[in-house]
Amino acid sequence: MSDKLKQIRDRIDVLDARLVELLSMRARLAQRIGKLKAGDVYRPEREAQVLRRALAANRGPLSDSALARLFTEIMSACRALEDAMTVAYLGPEGTFSQEAAVKHFGGLTVMRPCASIDEVFRQVETGATGYSVVPVENTTEGAVGRTLDLLLSTSAKICGEVMLPVRQCVMGKARGLRDVRIVYSHTQSLAQCQQWLARHLPHAERVPVVSNAEAARVAARRRNAAAIGSKTAAALYGLKMLARNVEDEPKNTTRFLVLARHDAAPSGKDKTSLIMSARNVPGAIHELLTPLAEHQVSMTKLESRPSRAGLWEYVFYVDVEGHQQDANVARALAEVERKASFLKNLGSYPAAVT
Repeated sequence: MSDKLKQIRDRIDVLDARLVELLSMRARLAQRIGKLKAGDVYRPEREAQVLRRALAANRGPLSDSALARLFTEIMSACRALEDAMTVAYLGPEGTFSQEAAVKHFGGLTVMRPCASIDEVFRQVETGATGYSVVPVENTTEGAVGRTLDLLLSTSAKICGEVMLPVRQCVMGKARGLRDVRIVYSHTQSLAQCQQWLARHLPHAERVPVVSNAEAARVAARRRNAAAIGSKTAAALYGLKMLARNVEDEPKNTTRFLVLARHDAAPSGKDKTSLIMSARNVPGAIHELLTPLAEHQVSMTKLESRPSRAGLWEYVFYVDVEGHQQDANVARALAEVERKASFLKNLGSYPAAVT
């Protein structure tokens, strides 16, 4: 070994020892905070502020995503010292919902897979878990209808969001793509990869199943079958990669919501989500949204959906920038409430740190 190489490694060893010392100091401070504060150990606004500050200080060579992952795991480890917490997600293991939950809460958080989105909601509503993670929309396929329907009736609040880049993989036990005769996946994933499937597996039957992880489990039983899902699912079910990044849109991203029995305090960069309906009079929708413009509240999402309360009646799902405690947002919401026939505030929460 050259002297130069040894010198660099010696410096790394010194830094590693210093990192361990600093991490231990941080963990002890986290324990002290846990003893001083009452209630939940997870404070979404505080963790968002920590991540933003770390990324603002980043000068490389680590990427922002790599640094965010490191800090998320540090906070996950410190949280585990204060108290155990459980997060529900749409299972089984190996789904993108699990990836989103781990991305947001870290790998040392206890995760509970659920068989349906309804059950994910139920876990947090009943207090069986402290938090739940549910998919709400995808850049390619749009809204997840069941999540929107359940948001209308749930007692849970939104306390966070996760943006997960979705990288779809084809996996199986076949020797290659030419041997694949049937493809299993969730309907959303099949739709996100339909152009790739038409080009590379035009004669393979496409079979929708309840999740991508279930697709991997089923495909593992057949030599001529493949599944579309995450690389995590391939590892869990012992499948080899037949193709990577097969999504039609390279920026394919799914947005997930974090649910709790409380929302979050202001973090400095927040969103507020609402459900509203307008009175059945001419110009009612315009009148309903006017207070947002008048109080300079930026709307980032507007989506309509049948209310199921009556024929041809709709509710509107709206996301705005800012926290409900912000003065301009509070004034706008007070006016909207006077004009709306129905208004439900789903909560304010930190915008996803990406």
